[in-house]
Amino acid sequence: MNFRIIILSCSFLFFSCAQSQEKKYQLVGGPCEGCEAVLEYGDEDLNAVDTLPEFASAENKLKITGTVYKGDGKTPAENVVLYIHHTNAEGIYPTTGKEESWAKRHGYIRGWIKTDKNGRYTFYTQVPGSYPDGRNPAHIHPFILEPDGKYYYLSAYFFDDDPLLTGHHMEDPPRGSEGVVKLQNIGNMKLIERDFILGKGIPYYK
Repeated sequence: MNFRIIILSCSFLFFSCAQSQEKKYQLVGGPCEGCEAVLEYGDEDLNAVDTLPEFASAENKLKITGTVYKGDGKTPAENVVLYIHHTNAEGIYPTTGKEESWAKRHGYIRGWIKTDKNGRYTFYTQVPGSYPDGRNPAHIHPFILEPDGKYYYLSAYFFDDDPLLTGHHMEDPPRGSEGVVKLQNIGNMKLIERDFILGKGIPYYK
């Protein structure tokens, strides 16, 4: 009898610990179409640098880098997951036909990083094109997942010299940081530098 009680007690403790360690995700900042894609890296071991598909063959290579800070805007935020996706040079979200979940909409030019101890992140990708209808400026969609499980979208990256860019495309206040960025030249590729502050401009953020 005592042996059975011990077994039951151990089982209860095991499942209680497992449930307490289970990640609890919480969407914040209002409705968001596709935010769940930030969770789709599965069991992949993320690091602070990611190279997106087609980078090696891209005509206009692009490096996106920066620092993610905690709410004070000064302390680097470690272990933050940042997810991006964007079109190819023709303005299309390319697919192979075998995509699942949000990859069906976002295409395969997408990737995830996890910030290092200095809050740094880097993506190697390509300069996206505007949609074929010519009515939207080229852009990159970023989403963030904080270590405590909060996730939300950030203001899209737009390029300051894009003739299609208008105030209509900008959010007030910007989410995370100002989304309009300058394309710089470094060697054989372009460079974007953009920092983020956790929770900045995010409604109902706690």
